[in-house]
Amino acid sequence: MTQPKKSDPATTWALRIGVAVIFSLVGVEKFSSNPTSYWVHVFNAIGFGQWFRYFTGIVEMLGGLLFLIPAATTIGAAMLIATMCGAMLVHLVVFRHPGDSIFPGLYLIGIVLVFAKLRGDRDE
Repeated sequence: MTQPKKSDPATTWALRIGVAVIFSLVGVEKFSSNPTSYWVHVFNAIGFGQWFRYFTGIVEMLGGLLFLIPAATTIGAAMLIATMCGAMLVHLVVFRHPGDSIFPGLYLIGIVLVFAKLRGDRDE
């Protein structure tokens, strides 16, 4: 009986780097204080204040960067999963635009799939 092959290390690192880059870029976007910034308007509408925009940006950047540290991938995945679930909930409950929750939902699916792949490679 043959065992399933582990992923090539290049594939594993490409997935890790991909998550880190995507969420670092999305997180950095939240630091723009330009009053016409999309994120300033979104977080005004949420109603928690602009501190929450900065907090969310930090969580996204940190969660993505933790994917680069194999021992910390689980923590990074948990942070990003919680953030994307929160984003989906905001679109559903606060904005009442369920269709807009598809974007954080797609990010959520991507995080779960990458995490499952990385976890599967580790367990084999």
